[in-house]
Amino acid sequence: MSDDYQIDIPPSFFALYTDARQRLSEPIGTVRARYELCEDLATHLIEQAQTLHHVAVPSEDEILHRIRDGLLSAESGVSPAEATWIARRLAELLNWTCPDFSAV
Repeated sequence: MSDDYQIDIPPSFFALYTDARQRLSEPIGTVRARYELCEDLATHLIEQAQTLHHVAVPSEDEILHRIRDGLLSAESGVSPAEATWIARRLAELLNWTCPDFSAV
């Protein structure tokens, strides 16, 4: 079976699905699908974050925390680790400083 997958999954996302022995805890197809979902969601949230920044919430940190908190709900369809990854990726896409989510 050939591996014609063209999208590079970053190490930060692989880490969500890697055990202490550096083995994937899910099949690679699942990891790819989850990465695509999370990357698409982060990209989709750019406009919402920018709107919040210019209209309602002046703090980039607060916006990222609010978005992550929303993603932590069961209805979001992403795991808590994925929610944090999405918020960090969103900060990266917006060129904002990423808050320390571990302090929450």
